[in-house]
Amino acid sequence: MVSRRTLVSFAAVALAAMLFVPTAAAAESPVATDAVKAAASAHVPSDVDDFSYDSWDARYVVGLDDEGRARMQVTETLVARFPDTDQNRGIVRGLPLNYQNAPLETRVVSVTDERGAAVPFEVEEEDDLLLVLTGDDDYVRGAATYVIEYEMSDVILHRDDAQADEFYWDLLPLDSEQPIDSFHAEIVFDEAMSDRLTGSARCYTGPEGSTKECAIAGPSAQGGSAVFAVESGERPAGDGVTVAIGFEPGTAAQPPVRLPDPVTDTVPAIAAAGAVVLSAGAWLALAAFKRRRRTATGIVVAQYEVPDSMPPLLAGAIMPRSKDVISAEIVHLAVRGALRIEEGDGAQRPRLRRLPGVRVSDPLDVKAFGALFAKANAGGVVDIPARSEAFAKRMSNLVESGKKAAEERGLTTTTRSRSAIFVQCCAIAVAVVGIGLSLSGVLSGRQSGIPALVAISVVALLIVMSSVYSFSTHTVLTPAGALAHEHLLGVREFIRVAEADRLRMLQSYTGAERRNDGGADVIHVYELLLPFAMLFGQEKEWGEVLEQIYAREHRGPDWIGDPNSPAVRTPLATFSTSSQSATTYSDSSSSSAGGSFGGGFSGGGGGGGSSGGR
Repeated sequence: MVSRRTLVSFAAVALAAMLFVPTAAAAESPVATDAVKAAASAHVPSDVDDFSYDSWDARYVVGLDDEGRARMQVTETLVARFPDTDQNRGIVRGLPLNYQNAPLETRVVSVTDERGAAVPFEVEEEDDLLLVLTGDDDYVRGAATYVIEYEMSDVILHRDDAQADEFYWDLLPLDSEQPIDSFHAEIVFDEAMSDRLTGSARCYTGPEGSTKECAIAGPSAQGGSAVFAVESGERPAGDGVTVAIGFEPGTAAQPPVRLPDPVTDTVPAIAAAGAVVLSAGAWLALAAFKRRRRTATGIVVAQYEVPDSMPPLLAGAIMPRSKDVISAEIVHLAVRGALRIEEGDGAQRPRLRRLPGVRVSDPLDVKAFGALFAKANAGGVVDIPARSEAFAKRMSNLVESGKKAAEERGLTTTTRSRSAIFVQCCAIAVAVVGIGLSLSGVLSGRQSGIPALVAISVVALLIVMSSVYSFSTHTVLTPAGALAHEHLLGVREFIRVAEADRLRMLQSYTGAERRNDGGADVIHVYELLLPFAMLFGQEKEWGEVLEQIYAREHRGPDWIGDPNSPAVRTPLATFSTSSQSATTYSDSSSSSAGGSFGGGFSGGGGGGGSSGGR
């Protein structure tokens, strides 16, 4: 910063040059020009941080107070070397105010020179540092000694692994811009602490994050105290020194802010777990609510017929976890004689051929028929495309049409589960309590509360997302829909049982005398059930049954494959794979401390602070 005195001096020189030196002569006289330049350059200030230290000596005396907490008295003797210009009025030494979220109660005792004479200073707080600003308005040149005495508390930490206590301290500021010609530090522990040393001591040196180790001497006995020492020659700017000295666990009592608090550290974690359990309970309540709505009489009777008013598009909307609905709908139209499934240009490219005389009556079947043959050629033939977003979109719309029809026909409705909402509200309340407790702990400076805050925050996000599902309206079955659901369960049961049982069921119905074992009537019934077997994931088993019947009748299916061959499973599997791939196609291009036991580093401890010029 340019001082008022410098500006006045510079202005005086410039004014004298203009008043007493003729302009032309000044331009021609190198002597006059050099004089002006020299005067100007002598008064332009440089960066106040542009100085060095001849030496940096520090003595740390650490002991325990009546409460067993660590107290430290520090004496730093700093010999600064300022340039021989009016640049600096003193130094600025920054001392940390907090360590591991606990206040250090930093207090400056005195600032003196090498003779013990008081040096004027003032203190300011900035960015978690107590700044000691030495000097007054007078500039300082050359060597100047500053002896800074200050006190701190709670400088000993409990290790997270509870294996030891530790003095983990930065002896030099790592953000300093001043090099040091020589460095020496002495750490003294009183008798009570000396008896509890573990013998583990490390020293790290270099820029922040460096794991390079340096030599640490000690402990040596000195009147009952244990003394460690670190020293070196020249050190570049920002080159730190960090020591880590181990003590037996529990050597120093910790401030309350560092000690675990069940209310702020443990309860929020328990609340997080409880909120997750409650939220999961809300989903279970919702699932139970949907199951209850699918029950009409609670009795499932095997059924061998499905009404014409229940095409696969509609059945898929009321049966949970239905399989490939579109493939089932196409086969449904095929076995009813509306179309034939053929092999196209390749084995993986099925082709649909429209047969004369549309044999469908349900509006959903009519809509499906129109969507499938929307791009048919003049002969009524259409290849199922391997990659077509337009085709996939039409098929997706068909599935949605089935869901819409289910609601319009009174089979489904949308509603909320009051039990799920209640349980989810409980989860929210528990999460809010947990967040409040953990926040209060962290805001008070408790580092031990951070894991609980992180856990409850993550859980809170999950609870919010879960609430969207729990509070939303959901599609459930009406009483009429529950009856239709039970009928479809009966069809699934009929497909599941053994062949002999199925034939007995067929013979037991009125008019069964018109049916014969393995004859054309049985083939007709079994073919009509194939689309629903596909919905239930039973197409392989049901295809095998059909092949056996076709073989006994010496014929094959006239709706797929070779009419002279009983094989149905292979062409059906090929068709299903290709159809499912086509209907789901989408173009992706459009869419803590541990230094004394190893693992420490320079700048990893407390202390350090900052250093600069004033």
